[in-house]
Amino acid sequence: MTGVIVAIVVIAVLLVVLFAFVLPRSREKAREREIGRRREEVAGAHRDRAEERAARAELAEHEAARERAEAELHESRARLHEQGLADEELDTDRQRLTDADRARSDRVDGEPEPAAEHDRERAAALEREERR
Repeated sequence: MTGVIVAIVVIAVLLVVLFAFVLPRSREKAREREIGRRREEVAGAHRDRAEERAARAELAEHEAARERAEAELHESRARLHEQGLADEELDTDRQRLTDADRARSDRVDGEPEPAAEHDRERAAALEREERR
């Protein structure tokens, strides 16, 4: 009989230890795993947005560089005309600028100019400048 009482007491003590120490720790570990999963999910969403914005910024930088190059081209052409070094191109450049202004006004505001048109203008201008 004493052995049964000791066994019951030992089992009771084991249950108390189980409920007092093991279960709270396992719940805490499960909670930590859940928090870790949520952290990764949110961090991944932030990384995705960062990549999207970096791509848009890169595109804007390329567009700005293209615009700067075009502005420099127009500025160099203006200097050539001011110095009288491009008089043979006065009519051609005047027509090209008029056509470009007309095309720009025909487009919807904010719509970019076709890149091919810029490339052709830039290539032609570079060829003329190289011939000099």
